Amino acid sequence: MPRTRRAPPAFASLPTEARHPKAAALDTWGPDAIARLMLDEEIKAVRAARSRAAAIGRAAKLVAGKLAAGGRVVYVGAGTSGRLGNLDAVECVPTFGVPPSRMVSVLAGGNTALTRSSEGAEDNGREADQRMRRAAVGPQDAVIGIAASGVTPFVRAALDYARFRRAAVIFVTCGDPAMVTNLADVVIAIPTGPEVIAGSTRLKAGTATKVTLNAISTAAFVLLGKTYGGLMVDVRPTNAKLKDRAVRIVRALTPLDEAEAIKLLEKADGRAKVALVMHHARVPAARARELLVEKRGSLRAIIGDIGSDGLPEA
Repeated sequence: MPRTRRAPPAFASLPTEARHPKAAALDTWGPDAIARLMLDEEIKAVRAARSRAAAIGRAAKLVAGKLAAGGRVVYVGAGTSGRLGNLDAVECVPTFGVPPSRMVSVLAGGNTALTRSSEGAEDNGREADQRMRRAAVGPQDAVIGIAASGVTPFVRAALDYARFRRAAVIFVTCGDPAMVTNLADVVIAIPTGPEVIAGSTRLKAGTATKVTLNAISTAAFVLLGKTYGGLMVDVRPTNAKLKDRAVRIVRALTPLDEAEAIKLLEKADGRAKVALVMHHARVPAARARELLVEKRGSLRAIIGDIGSDGLPEA
């Protein structure tokens, strides 16, 4: 695949490499003062991410469209950015009941880099090409590239490959927006500014990245009908806590007591959304699943608006 040639970046000019003006004497401070400054900066990071809500919304719509058409979300990153992408991919599976094959993580350095630093891997653009090819990235996919600095060769090469393969491309960065134009269909450039420890993007750049990925994936799955109100009705009940949550979801959206909700869930193979359709549409589990397919997973399209008493609103 032809790769775009780029001049080496001037690392010293990157926003994430700048020295923080309030941290000049940081090593002389007490621990409580250090903690206050760091937490103040974390708050600024979340505000910076919020200022990009419109771009985040566009990214979520793009992701939802690809998933609705049977495609995947492919997260690409190195170091902290890559691990945060992997975390989002993994956590969406139980939360929204999505098959693991639909949430893919491409991390520089491979699985070893999940638990052990592999900083040199971020410079390997050739590995990015190979990994994206092995993942069979194509027009059906939404690729989310993550690079706090905006210049990581592994990520930029992966995005070049994704664009060449006509995938939808999203880029999340805390770097200079001028350095990432024309790199993706949606660029989310979060102005977090210098870190308390210059260049340590595991700090507020990591926080901004985490909340941004949360917002993209959660908004996308809400658009896909994976929630009802603020309830995760597609939760996979794979442990005691999640089984209890499924019971509470059914009880919140029906007038059933605990024993009745548990019995209904057993008939629905533990799936709260199926149980709710069974109850409100008065159909067996097989027909409930068919209705959900017909309505593209939207519970509200089947049962309408439910009041606080668990009964349909007039």
